[in-house]
Amino acid sequence: MIFNMMAMMEATFVSPAQVSRALGVSTSTIKRWVDQGVLPAHRTAGGHRKLLRVDVLRLVREGNFPRLDLRLLELPVDAGAADTNELSRRLFEGLRQGDISLCRSVIHGAYATGLSMETLGDEVIAPAMSRLGESWQQGRIDVMHEHRGTLLCTGVLHELRPALEANAQQDRPVAVGGNPEGDHSSLASLLIQLMLLDAGWDAINLGPNTPLASLRVAIRELQPRLAWLSASHLPDPDGFLADYRDFHDQARAAGVAVAVGGKALHGWAPGTLPATLHGSCLADMAKLARTLHPRPRPPKKGRPANQVS
Repeated sequence: MIFNMMAMMEATFVSPAQVSRALGVSTSTIKRWVDQGVLPAHRTAGGHRKLLRVDVLRLVREGNFPRLDLRLLELPVDAGAADTNELSRRLFEGLRQGDISLCRSVIHGAYATGLSMETLGDEVIAPAMSRLGESWQQGRIDVMHEHRGTLLCTGVLHELRPALEANAQQDRPVAVGGNPEGDHSSLASLLIQLMLLDAGWDAINLGPNTPLASLRVAIRELQPRLAWLSASHLPDPDGFLADYRDFHDQARAAGVAVAVGGKALHGWAPGTLPATLHGSCLADMAKLARTLHPRPRPPKKGRPANQVS
């Protein structure tokens, strides 16, 4: 039987008092965050106010709580296993062996215990995938293992989407993007989409091999605030550049921020490729997304429980 850890996370309620102890803040602070919309609350059948554990963990990822103790939230995974080097090593082993249970445990577990999507992508998934590719290039594994691992990682990441959209707000800003024509990779754009969903966006991933003409159609029809391009391979760089400049002009005229990144765009001379952001990692995209669409957040320092709120 496939164990879906994120389904457990979504369905579990915790009390304000329990959250207060786990975050090291007073219960009145928790109630104030509920009133301010920082932390959504739900009413049980008996009329008691409860909090979804997945909402609390989202708050943890966005705030800074010096007295944090997530064990008090009764997580279904080890909250202390957050060393990203070790998580990446375990993920690589799961990908190399084709072990979906291990891959799911690492990826779902890391997110469930408070690791942000950008940190999960940059410090856990990217190094594991890079190591998998190097193992194939050096002849230690067959291309079959590399392809299987890539599809396995993609599939496990897709399972996170319901949790990321579990508490979607109304009137979310739209973001749209994908990989340019001739680029058949998919993992980077998927990670960008999941990070944006986690940051409160309605993120639409058009996927691999998307002509820039189609992105122009998306800008006209979807009216996004942000468009992204992740390019791992460009079969015709000169043709792409001419087409991209037309795309960027349309996006700028429509007030759309444009973010570009990927190894195929590394090393281009400054100013060659106009963009709002030239990203080198998922954290760069996350910073831009949260600048364009800030969400209600708690203070940078959680208030200790023994202070008066």
